[in-house]
Amino acid sequence: MSETAPQNAPKAASEPSGPERAAEISPLAATAAPAPNGRLRLRTLIVIRWIALGGQAITLAVVYFGLGFDIPFVPAMSVIAFSGVLNVVLSVTRPSATWASDREAIWNLCFDVVQLATLLGLTGGLQNPFAMLLLAPVVVSGWALSRRSTLTISALALFLVSILAVWYLPLPWSESGILLSPVYIAGVWTALVIAVIFIASYVSSVAQENRQMSQALEATRLALAREQQLSALGGLAAAAAHELGTPLATIAVVARELQRELAVDSPWREDVELLHAESLRCRSILAGLAERPAWDDGSPYHRLPMVALVEAAAGPHQRDGVTVEISAGPAIDSDASQPTVIRNAEVLHGLGTLIQNAVQFARRKVVVDLTWDEESVMLRIIDDGPGFDVTELSRLGEPYYSTGSRDRRRGGSQHMGLGIFIARTLLAHFGAGIEFSNEISGGAVVEIRWPRHRLEVVEVSPAASAAKQGDGREDG
Repeated sequence: MSETAPQNAPKAASEPSGPERAAEISPLAATAAPAPNGRLRLRTLIVIRWIALGGQAITLAVVYFGLGFDIPFVPAMSVIAFSGVLNVVLSVTRPSATWASDREAIWNLCFDVVQLATLLGLTGGLQNPFAMLLLAPVVVSGWALSRRSTLTISALALFLVSILAVWYLPLPWSESGILLSPVYIAGVWTALVIAVIFIASYVSSVAQENRQMSQALEATRLALAREQQLSALGGLAAAAAHELGTPLATIAVVARELQRELAVDSPWREDVELLHAESLRCRSILAGLAERPAWDDGSPYHRLPMVALVEAAAGPHQRDGVTVEISAGPAIDSDASQPTVIRNAEVLHGLGTLIQNAVQFARRKVVVDLTWDEESVMLRIIDDGPGFDVTELSRLGEPYYSTGSRDRRRGGSQHMGLGIFIARTLLAHFGAGIEFSNEISGGAVVEIRWPRHRLEVVEVSPAASAAKQGDGREDG
């Protein structure tokens, strides 16, 4: 049983929690997106409108000239021409590569709904089979705009559909043509209303989840990139210490030989003694760099027992009044040796986030219990805090979902809910499964289980290890 005391509490007080760290990362992820002000290019809206106007003009010409229907051709073409003029104005006054803001996009889509409804009103209303095209702007809004914007466009579409059900210029059917009853018109109106509501809610929800997942994965990538930068720095220090060991050993040997050969009263003796002392000091500094904990770079200099990795993850996350107890041992009925692992940035960050979450809500103590057997490694993080809300356990780990009962103690509404998601994503790279539960007596429990072969490193043979150590050994 080893105990990590909260002596580093002042430092930990400035450390952000898991969700708080995610909140810091989230703006970076947002700026990495290609469209910071929206998800639609103005050029896309202009091109789609040109295509729609071309289709409308061709349809009117075919119906008026080809089928001989006596429809109000001039007024209808005037509506299409007005839309074309607006498109030309937008193309001239705004760069086509501009990303349309949410407000600008909603005004454009609302105009399209009104323009299409006007054409339908001149050509049969809901009797016109092209009335279904009123759903198109709702679909685009649900995919690309906010829910408030989608609600606005949907409300406008429902209002115009209701107007078209009672006010429209009828199509000039021939005497033997189709006579549509009011019941059928009511059915079409009902179908359009249901379609608008369903599409607006369904497409908007799916698009929102996709956007949140993309942003959360980007935040995870940025968090891992930050840890990998620290990893590269630690690996560089370890490699420098290893490579400079041999030349410094040679300098020390030469300085010591000169020290032996010089007379006691030699004017050079003091300089040689200083050279020897400084070379030994340099070797001591480099040895410290090689042994100092650093983020994993995959090099052989950072192999350590699993319990040491857990202690390194828990070390930075201390606070006054909370004791972190770390226990380690083989599972019952198992005599397997403790796994040796690489000091990996992904595992460190994931474990650190989960341990800090436990420390944040614990009253007095957090217990980190590490066990292993021949097949797996299991870590249980138990705190004596309020525990998880049982109604939220199934959603823990979803991006942008903050645990209500636990987060309310520190203002959970201010957090982005990415901490546990990032931790689970990083640990899953090594095959970890995570389960959340509560103790019967109170307190939260997080259980993490890895396949042992995904964590454990292959031991270096004694001959190879001796050869590597011989590179820095001092002669004589």
